[in-house]
Amino acid sequence: MFEGFESIKITTSGATINLVTKGSGPGLLLLHGFPETHTMWHKVAPLLAEHFTVVVPDLRGYGDSEKIKGDPEHNNYSKRAMAKDQVEVMTNLGFDSFFVAGHDRGARVSHRLAKDNPDKVKKMILLDIIPTREMFKKVDQAMATNTYHWFFLIQPEGFPETMISGSAEYYVKSRLKAVHADCFTEESINEYVRCGVQPGTIHAWCEDYRAGASIDLVHDDEDFDEKLEMPLKVLWSSTGHVGKNNDVISVWNDYASNVNGYQVDSGHFIPEEIPQDIFEEFISFFKD
Repeated sequence: MFEGFESIKITTSGATINLVTKGSGPGLLLLHGFPETHTMWHKVAPLLAEHFTVVVPDLRGYGDSEKIKGDPEHNNYSKRAMAKDQVEVMTNLGFDSFFVAGHDRGARVSHRLAKDNPDKVKKMILLDIIPTREMFKKVDQAMATNTYHWFFLIQPEGFPETMISGSAEYYVKSRLKAVHADCFTEESINEYVRCGVQPGTIHAWCEDYRAGASIDLVHDDEDFDEKLEMPLKVLWSSTGHVGKNNDVISVWNDYASNVNGYQVDSGHFIPEEIPQDIFEEFISFFKD
């Protein structure tokens, strides 16, 4: 899926991160979401590698990156810790500043990365999210129904891990196929299953979401008044909760000074559903 890409592992101060990379020129960091891995970029990354040095990692705990054990305060899977991994990865590869694009959980890591390291991020694209604190402020029946996993995965350690482990392959496939089954190749689904059935991965998923409902909110509240200044583009699904229940640009205007974006004709897994459109949008935005 990533023909010609170099596969390497970089040990940061917090975890060993697995990634693939290819290309030359400006650095472009692509971050995946749940329950996926770097594989989610397989349709877009080869095209982008003709224009950028594309860096496509697995987030800590996901894919073939190190499965760090969670801690009582969930700091080990805070978006701050996960973002720090990626900054250190890019520094190791020789990039003092770079472009960033993230989807789903990767977009939340990207948001925190830009907040903590505004000098590092030239421009950023976030796919199908609003800020975490806004998600929890707007919990209603529709949100709970459409994104039930936000509340299932945050339950005390052991409960969701055990429930998922009982049929991990089914759980992974259900999360993917419930949204848009046709966009996934057999090879990509097999890769998501291979990684997702690992007990360490399942624990990492849960800790990622537990952090989102705890320490991440603390961090987000602490620097809420510090708006992002770099150019930010947000794109969101035409079928999902984010766009149906929010004025997305209005929400992001409270968090960023230079933001624009629009709804795309896609389900949640945007880079796999409309890869050519996303490639063209990335080129237009990052090359401008």
